[in-house]
Amino acid sequence: MALKFRFAVVSDLHVAVPHTIWNHPARFHLVEVSIPAFDSIVEHLTQLDLDFLLLPGDLTQHGEPENHTWLQNRLAQLPFPVYVVPGNHDVPVLMANEQSIAFADFPHYYRKFGYSNTNQLYYTCQLLPGVRLVGLNSNSFNNQGQQIGRLDDKQLQWLEEVLAASVDELVLVMVHHNVVEHLPNQSRHLMANRYMLENAPELLNLLRQYGVSLVFTGHLHVQDVAYADGVYDITTGSLVSYPHPYRVLEFHRNDFGQDWLQILSYRVVSVPDFPNLQLSSRKWMGDRSVPFLIKLLTVPPISLPLAQAKELVPSLRYFWANMADGDAVFDYPDFPLELRRYFQKYGAIDSSGTPSFIDNNTTLLVSC
Repeated sequence: MALKFRFAVVSDLHVAVPHTIWNHPARFHLVEVSIPAFDSIVEHLTQLDLDFLLLPGDLTQHGEPENHTWLQNRLAQLPFPVYVVPGNHDVPVLMANEQSIAFADFPHYYRKFGYSNTNQLYYTCQLLPGVRLVGLNSNSFNNQGQQIGRLDDKQLQWLEEVLAASVDELVLVMVHHNVVEHLPNQSRHLMANRYMLENAPELLNLLRQYGVSLVFTGHLHVQDVAYADGVYDITTGSLVSYPHPYRVLEFHRNDFGQDWLQILSYRVVSVPDFPNLQLSSRKWMGDRSVPFLIKLLTVPPISLPLAQAKELVPSLRYFWANMADGDAVFDYPDFPLELRRYFQKYGAIDSSGTPSFIDNNTTLLVSC
């Protein structure tokens, strides 16, 4: 049966009304642009014939009630359905404190945006005839009250029941943490593993078992499309950090039963206080990259002495900005050979080492 629909993805909004904005000398985020940038995107999206909008988490700066309230009210004004899931910034604490809402309060803010059942932080709903969305909560707390990225057993059991009952539908999954690795050895890297779902293999096994191919994530703040054994993890960069991207996607199932997904990516290029947002934001990220780069170079697997790491940092000034932009190819010919090869692995290359530019604009054959 032919099927066609169009939707958008905007991730990691980090919405912050002015009086809630906090500053930190090492933050890559330009939270100052969260509201005007979102307004700019909405102006574009409302001109399109969209069926729905997905927001895969980190909706607010740090779970502030006033920021959740602002976004709740803004989403209610949009002319198309919107669906959200919580990110780690949205529910940073189990119990409410002077800054953030309680973990269990999140669904109450977003009853119109997926959470018709406010008693749990995950849901499923029919988007269109034959199309189902599963919104997962990837935020858990361990016995010490520390937040971790994990699906609990109850949620996994619920998910299997939903998938078993949806065998005749196209199922889209939205979750904040990454499910497929977007960086080399991401699940084992000391700096990158926190962006991965801790029990991603369990989720992937379920998705493969029931033929689910499309997962939409955020959290990492990069434009990247990753693939593993039948599952595409399409992660979208952050609204408040370079390159301030968002995506418009069109799904098409033809008469031969082939499923195609076209992905087009856009950037917010200007807001009132940042008329050249792309240039100023890239410079902002480069200027604040030194602590991040020092850590990257001195922890395993690179493990360089601090003095050597400091010598290499200037050459890597825009490394993460280029990663965030997607479709990057890295080569540092003046680096030692082993280190040069290490950074090449971060580029947009496939398993055979061939450049594969699918992070921003592409058409994927999802199933046939």
